[in-house]
Amino acid sequence: MSTENVLAGRGLSLFSAQNVPMGAMDYLDICKEQPLAFATSAERMLAAIGKPEVIDTLSDSRLSRIFHNQIIHRYPAFSEFYGMEETIMQIVSYFKYAAQGLEEAKQILYLLGPVGGGKSSLAEKLKVLAEEYPIYTLAVEHARKGGVELEISPVFDSPLCLFGKGTADEKFLGSFGISERYLGTIPSPWVLKRAFEFGGDISKFKVVRMKPSQLKQICVCKTEPGDENNQDISSLVGKTDLRKLEEFPQDDTDAYSYSGALCRANQGLLEFVEMFKAPIKVLHPLLTATQEGNYKGTEGLGAIPFKGIVLAHSNEAEWSKFKKNKDNEAFIDRVYMVKVPYCVRFSEEMRIYEKLLRNSELKEAPCAPKTIELLAKFATLSRLVPPENSSLYSKLKVYDGISLKDEDPKAKSHNEYKEASGTEEGMSGFSTRSAYKLLSRLYNFDNSGDVEANPIHLITLLEKHIHQEYGVADSGNLNDTGNKYLSFLNEYLKKEYVEYIGKEIQAAYIESYRDYGQNKFDRYIMYADMWIQGGEFRDRDTGQLLDKDRLDIELSKYEKPAGIANPKDFRHEVVHFVLRWRSEHKTDGNPAFDDYKKLGDVITKNMFSEVKDILPVISFDQKASQEETKKHQDFVSRMVARGYTGKQVRLVCEWWHRNRVSS
Repeated sequence: MSTENVLAGRGLSLFSAQNVPMGAMDYLDICKEQPLAFATSAERMLAAIGKPEVIDTLSDSRLSRIFHNQIIHRYPAFSEFYGMEETIMQIVSYFKYAAQGLEEAKQILYLLGPVGGGKSSLAEKLKVLAEEYPIYTLAVEHARKGGVELEISPVFDSPLCLFGKGTADEKFLGSFGISERYLGTIPSPWVLKRAFEFGGDISKFKVVRMKPSQLKQICVCKTEPGDENNQDISSLVGKTDLRKLEEFPQDDTDAYSYSGALCRANQGLLEFVEMFKAPIKVLHPLLTATQEGNYKGTEGLGAIPFKGIVLAHSNEAEWSKFKKNKDNEAFIDRVYMVKVPYCVRFSEEMRIYEKLLRNSELKEAPCAPKTIELLAKFATLSRLVPPENSSLYSKLKVYDGISLKDEDPKAKSHNEYKEASGTEEGMSGFSTRSAYKLLSRLYNFDNSGDVEANPIHLITLLEKHIHQEYGVADSGNLNDTGNKYLSFLNEYLKKEYVEYIGKEIQAAYIESYRDYGQNKFDRYIMYADMWIQGGEFRDRDTGQLLDKDRLDIELSKYEKPAGIANPKDFRHEVVHFVLRWRSEHKTDGNPAFDDYKKLGDVITKNMFSEVKDILPVISFDQKASQEETKKHQDFVSRMVARGYTGKQVRLVCEWWHRNRVSS
């Protein structure tokens, strides 16, 4: 097949015109089989969103902690909107209620949230979904030289506007499965003029099946506020086409340009960006369009129909300013508000960043472990309301569904934190958009030209960002927000990374890491079990007999470096865990040494405290012997296998060596 033939079939869905006319009765026959043919825009949107995935969080320990054992719905259409379950459920509820013909059908769907919180992305997704199912609109045919010309309604009139509510038409349409609630839409001035020309014979109208399109401005369009001093409403309702005044009177429908956003979005979706920046007089057509289903143009025409969805969004500053003006009360009452806060679960915030990277050239660029997680934690911390009598870092982890039963006994439940935080949590803080910009700088941090990311450079960039954005002019000091952000970095993230990279280095250093750790674990269990029983223990390797006091000394060698406050209780707890595990798994063996986190940490710290010669091996200084060089090379190879580049291995090792004592 030639290149020309291959290209000939491309883009047909985008550019081809599939406006094949049919008779009104043909349309009604379709309605009988396909209810979406006469569905409202909200019903079509609901169909496009699709059925949710029903998740019983009781069966997932992490989700049960986050969602309090509730059954939640996740919609595949919004699968890449991470951490927004509540927001999406509210949006779907709006369309569900509107589809049922309730008050929401007359209200503006309004997304309120901070800068870079995802409002625009949600709006774009809804516009894509609005294109999913076709609409049916009226048209007329004109005989022209060389054939027939099809003229489509400029405001996409529904064919049902030809039938009256409260008349014999109701019974007639009922036989096609169309209930009376779908009637009552007024015909546009364009339809009225054609109906008059046809002598009232509606059979002369044609019906056209059309695919909504953002690009073609068919039932899906976008408008923005103009100059705040400009009271012109033509961007919403259209205006007179001056070129046609020679042919038609000024109040004739054919002299009118139905180019306004309300005209083009009939039967579909109108997105109004930063709506409350527009003067209130410019917004008035939206009130009648949504409440009454019609609006007035700029000339002496009849009312123009509108049976679509108005989607608006803005930042909190504009909303607050608009809300304070009592003259706007009528408008505020017609708004269905959905808050779109920042994500407050760091694991979901990570997925947002990973999505960004997948769609960029950075997809294949090296990224050291923990880099994305640390940035996500920093951003999420900035959005949380500090709790009383509890650590903010514990709250961060609890919000992510992590159990802190063993780590922080003072930590509260997810529900307790949530209730104490009020309704504004997540509405301020470090924006996702700022994080995107930081990632761009991070991957291009190195002047050598290497495109890669690592936590060390991230920490450096965050410190610079804090001082640049939150520094008090000419003082060298930070404002309150800057001090708060710097404390997140120093008190939480740096300390966490020192501990994390220390474990990474240790794991790569010790050749038989798991076997070595498991041997220590098994020995600790034997010692602890015998100590609890009060008996003596003979070491098979050395033949040495250990009484209870000697066992206590040996156990303390593990426990003291790990800071175990109550060794007696800890020993009972660990042995009980192992015995229960053996019973459940019907074995005499032991679980993996890190299955039980508290003891896993003890074993890890015990091993690390014993590795006295680690620094010569991990350092990049000149080696004293071939054996030391070999150990160093093996160490670097194992670090590379764990996800680091050779350059990053040197960077993190040197950083850890400088920071391990101070942290």
